[in-house]
Amino acid sequence: MALSKLEKRNRIKRRVRGKISGSSELPRLSVYKSNKEIYAQLIDDKEGKTIVSASSRNLNVKGNKVEISAEVGKAIAEKAKAAGIENIVFDRNGFVYHGRVKALADGAREGGLKF
Repeated sequence: MALSKLEKRNRIKRRVRGKISGSSELPRLSVYKSNKEIYAQLIDDKEGKTIVSASSRNLNVKGNKVEISAEVGKAIAEKAKAAGIENIVFDRNGFVYHGRVKALADGAREGGLKF
């Protein structure tokens, strides 16, 4: 029987998370998107803590979802710079690297993050 969309995403997520992990020097940028919002957070997996986070709920930006995602990427980059973080590991969380996820990554790169 075929897997559902959520089951496929969870399989991909487990496979990717087995290969990458964040630390205080090189945190993991985790992305989650719902139908309406997009969320990003920098995570230190060794401590089990979120260092900084940003979401489309906290920003007062108008535009389509892709433009808003790019602004979230820029916002997380600004917060990371303020926390003294430049290098990260990108975790797309099982989502396809296309559309809103790609726009968030490009916005973070424009903001000065390296991954």
